[in-house]
Formats: sequence, structure tokens, C-alpha cells
Amino acid sequence: MTSDLLAPLDLAFWNIESAEHPMHLGALGVFTADSPTAAAHAAELLAARAAGVPGLRMRIRDVWQPFDLTRPLALDVLRPLAFGGAAREAVPDFDPSDHVRLHAPAEDFHAAAGAIMERPLERGRPPWEAHVLPGADGRAFAVLFKFHHALADGLRALTLAAAVLDPMDLPAPRPRPERPARSLVPDVRTLPDRVRGTLADMGRALDIGASVARATWGVKSSAALVSEPTGTRRIAGVVVDLDEVHKVRKSVGGTVNDVLIAVVAGALRRWLDERGDGSAGVSPRALIPVSRRRPRTAHPQGNRLSGYLIRLPVDDPDPLGRLAAVRTAMDRNKDAGPHRGAGAVALLADHVPALGHRLSGPVVGQAARLLFDILVTSVPLPSLGMKLGGCPLTEVYPLAPLARGQALAVAVATFRGRVHYGLVADAEAVPDLEALARALREEVVALVEAAEA
Repeated sequence: MTSDLLAPLDLAFWNIESAEHPMHLGALGVFTADSPTAAAHAAELLAARAAGVPGLRMRIRDVWQPFDLTRPLALDVLRPLAFGGAAREAVPDFDPSDHVRLHAPAEDFHAAAGAIMERPLERGRPPWEAHVLPGADGRAFAVLFKFHHALADGLRALTLAAAVLDPMDLPAPRPRPERPARSLVPDVRTLPDRVRGTLADMGRALDIGASVARATWGVKSSAALVSEPTGTRRIAGVVVDLDEVHKVRKSVGGTVNDVLIAVVAGALRRWLDERGDGSAGVSPRALIPVSRRRPRTAHPQGNRLSGYLIRLPVDDPDPLGRLAAVRTAMDRNKDAGPHRGAGAVALLADHVPALGHRLSGPVVGQAARLLFDILVTSVPLPSLGMKLGGCPLTEVYPLAPLARGQALAVAVATFRGRVHYGLVADAEAVPDLEALARALREEVVALVEAAEA
């Protein structure tokens, strides 16, 4: 049975999880049903196919890495640096049927998915689940995939989910060079150099951390985007026409992603004003994750992320002014690159010893609210049609983890000519999530009208 040490960022995600803030991401796919038994057949297919996907039989376990006790006693003070790690390992008696669940018919897929997303994944077994939700009218069914963030980032999760759908003609992934296996026990002879390197890395981390702290000053957010940990989840989905987004982009400039982020800013303004919280002077900080993985390569396993930090111009009353502000902020971040700036906080994980992740996990989870107010992430999807048991996938809503102290996370994906927004909120902090979903649709209309005026 082979083991693979978790990368530092994976280890961070594994340790910041709590019962109220599970660190799994998800996707809710809606399929057209071709028979009354389509959902049950889909569940059987998912279980059967999952057995042949190596990445789905990997669990995560703690790894203790003691130093050689025959070494000089003086090294005892450094021994804790070798503890606190975790590794993926294949489960020899893996039973995928334990991870695939067929539910009772649902009137509302999003309401059902919200209740399922509240529950953390079981940590003693491969951290993923697939929930099949038959539609009450029998004309559709949905599948909710849940993957722990320590197991997969968005692109890796897409690869794992696609592996259990009907086969597609996808481009082959680029070959990766063979790498020697990593030992779970460090070579004590190299310890002094490692310690010096760790101290240097921690110094660089402090420099980056200082820029993070400076970036958080002077920013007004909104109480509507802050929550106490309740563990409750509410989910909503919004579909808009990608052609409408392209109309705005072609008329005003920028990228599709700029427009999609500006839509979020405008929707927040409408929502805050409607609920009476007010948008004047509000410019919440949005973390925009940036993948450092090559587009056609989902390997190696684990997360390869950085991010951009921007202020959403919620206080600007002009839709085109909001778009211009988002475009300027994104251009500035791109010019600096994903390895610089406050948004690159994920890179700090590389400079923290394994034990540091274990001890600081709860603190890091709480610190997220000091860095950003809302997550806005984009998940790439293939433009090809996808099916399960011959039933076509018609809608797919990406679902992001909700950080501690935050009330809302937004994920967006384009699929077959349409844009799908997946909204995840703390149910007690945002009981009116449908109002925000409606505001997203209204903002697209407003942007198109402003661009055509």
C-alpha cells in the first residue's frame, strides 16, 4: 500500500476544517431523466465506475515522522518539526457503494443539496461522496459531488467527477516526468540545512504576511457578509446566457471573468439595498483564486493555488463604472503575477512546517475573515456534452467551501453556452439567498442595457 505526503496547502485545508466549517467543495449537476429508473441506474453506474478510479480510493491519514533516536540528544528540540504531517494512501478494501447514496425524490435540488453540504465528510475514509437526487416530477435527477479540498482543487475534482460519467473524447493529459518516491521519514543528516531553510522561508512568509495586513486596512465591508459559525448551509443557482456576457465584453472591453465578477459586485449592491443594509461606502474584499496548474494537466494530486485580492466596487452606482473598477483591479493583479500581493496568501503554506499546520489550523481558519470578505472563484468545464447513463447533463453549479466567519461564497462556471453561478451561504446569516440570486440575473440585464446605450 503506497502513501503520498500531502502538499503544504492540502495539509492546511485538512487542518482548518471544523464541524461548523467543513472544507469540502462540490458540484451540483442536473441531468435529464429518460426513464423513471434513471436516477437509480445513475447511482449504480457511479458506484461501479468509482471502483476503477484510483484517486477515489485514497484516504488521508496522519503521519508521524520521528527522528532517529540514536542521533545526538541536542536534536530533540527540533523533533517536533517532523510531526504533524498527513498522507494519502490507497484503501485496500475500498467499497465505492459506501460513498454513493440514492435519496428520496426532491422538489428542489438546491434545497436538498444545501442540507447535504452542511455535513462534513468522514475523515477516516476516502473524503468524497456522490449523492443522487431524483426529481419529484421524474423528468430530471441531480448528482451532488462532494470532495474534500485536501483531496482536490476545482480542476482535480472535475477530473475525478468526469471519470465516473459516461466516457467522452477528451484530450489526453500531458505526460509527467517520473519522480522518485518521497520517504515519509526525513534524512536526519540534512536536518541543519532544512532548519536554516525553514527559518529563511518563515522570514519571507512574514514579509508576505505584512503585505496582507497592510491590504486589510481602510476597507469597509458589510455586516451581511459576516457570520458566526452555525454550520448551516443554503444553496442557490443562477443561469445566465453567455452571449449576454460576451455582448458586454465586446462593447466595453475586458475579459469574460471581469464581467462575471462585476455582476457579483452589482448583485451585492442590489441585494444590500433591498434588504435595507445599504451599499454606500461598501467595498468588500474578494479573493479570486488562481490555479497554478496547467490547464490540460490535473496532476500531481492536490492543490496548486494562488489568488488575487480585489475590492468589489459595490458602492459605485454605475454598472459600467463597477466593471471598469473590476477590470483595473484584475489587470493590476495580473501585471504583478500570482506570486505577489496579499491574494497570494495560499503560498504561505509552503513555508510552514507540518506541525505548524496542525497547531495553527483553527487560527488560520479564523484569520480568513481578516483577509477577505467573499470568495469568487471560477471553475473550468469542458465545452463537450457530458452524460450519465445516457442522460445529458444540462446544468452544473460549482459550490465553493465557506470560510469561517464568512456568510457567502460564489463559484461560477461556463458550460455549453451558459454561465452557472453557484451560491453557498450560511443559512442563518443569509436567509434571503434567493433575493441575491434574483439580483444576479437583474445585474446581467442592467449591464447589457448600459453597454448598448
